[in-house]
Parts: sequence; structure tokens; C-alpha cells
Amino acid sequence: MRADLYLFEKGFAASRQKAKTLIEQGIVYADSRLITKPSCNLENETIEIRGEVIPYVSRGGLKLKGAIDGFSIRVNGFVCVDVGASTGGFTDCLLQHGAKKVYAVDCGRKQLDKSLIADKRVISIEGFNARELSPEVIPEKADICVTDVSFISQTLIHSAITRVLKDGALFVTLIKPQFEAGRQNIGKNGIVKSEKARRDSVKRVIDSCVAHGFELKGIIESPIKGGDGNTEFIGYFKYKPNMTEE
Repeated sequence: MRADLYLFEKGFAASRQKAKTLIEQGIVYADSRLITKPSCNLENETIEIRGEVIPYVSRGGLKLKGAIDGFSIRVNGFVCVDVGASTGGFTDCLLQHGAKKVYAVDCGRKQLDKSLIADKRVISIEGFNARELSPEVIPEKADICVTDVSFISQTLIHSAITRVLKDGALFVTLIKPQFEAGRQNIGKNGIVKSEKARRDSVKRVIDSCVAHGFELKGIIESPIKGGDGNTEFIGYFKYKPNMTEE
């Protein structure tokens, strides 16, 4: 039986996705042997969890938690939009910090953790291109938008995001240089080749945000690396649509 399914059926995780997250953390042992892949075959082994369990449905929640703590962001009672929700790490983090409602948007389907699908505070918008965001899709203006998008430059969705935000709304975005730097700056292992390429990628995202009415409040390095080992960053902005350059 696959290790992720084995952990789920034995009660070590509330879902297969959470079991996968535990394995990816490197804290699951079967008969004292470290399990490194969710696809590892297990039969009747004794399972041990050695280490602190991530309190979110995916490790992505730790990245947003780093921003919430680092920038002292309060989301209690907020209407939120999570673009690139995937399994729901950011959504879960928002809810655990008191969010009133989260619109979880993703171009994929059937990725959101079942525990979040069952949560009445979550509105799942699957199979949707974030470039098409509009008040028709999200009928109430959001207090905050968080993003974690892959395989495209996030600059392509900044304009659409502004359509669903209140004036003064917060914008917290995970900046992934590996999807901003261009193929020429990515090594064979998928890692951004140089510090300059990373800096240029971050600047490109900041410049796009500012051009769309977002005021930069701060940038920090993500507390954990991306799944591929890349260093990522978190940008914190405030939406000021009437902001003009001096």
C-alpha cells in the first residue's frame, strides 16, 4: 500500500494530502526507516512521527504564516481571496488566523483538501484562470488577496486582482524567482542561477505591483524554500488605486 494511503488509513493523518505533507517533512519512519516518498510501499510496519507536525494542510501555510508574523498582519474577520490555492495551505492559514471567508481560486481541479471543501467559510473556484477575475466571479470586495502561483509570471494577474479588492486592501504574494527569471537564468536542476537573477525577478514583481496601484510595505525571504529548493520571497503591499507617483 502507498505510504500516504497507509498513514491516512492508520489514522496518522486526516487526509492523504496531509499524509503526503508529513512524508515530505521528513518526519515519518516505518520500522525506524525514514520514508522519503508518498509512493513507498508499506504493509504492516510500525509508524513513528519524529518531529513537529505542520499545522496546515500543506507546507505552503508556513510561508504565509511567516508573512503574517513578520509583518504583523491581522486577518480576523476578513474576506480573503487566495489565488493559486492548490491544496489550500494559504487558505488554511488564513482561516486559522480568523478569516471570515476565503475564495480559493485555482486553475486546477480536485486539489483543495477535503477538510477545506467541507468548511462553509471556503468558496472553491476550480478550473479558473485568475486573469479572468471579476466582480461577477467574486461578488464582494476582498480585504486581502494572497497569491502562490506557478509556471507563469505573477505579473500577468496583477491587473485582474485589482478588480476584486477594496481600496486599502492588503496584498501578500509569494514571489517565485524560478517563474519570473526566464529560462536563460534557470539551471538544469531548476534552481535560479544567480543572486542577480533573483533580485531582478523580485524587482520585476514589485514594479508591476506598483504600476497597478499597490504600495510596497515590505519584502522578506520565505521561511522555507520552495519544493524544488529555490529561495522564495514574500511581498507585502497595500492597494491604493489613486496612488500617484511623485
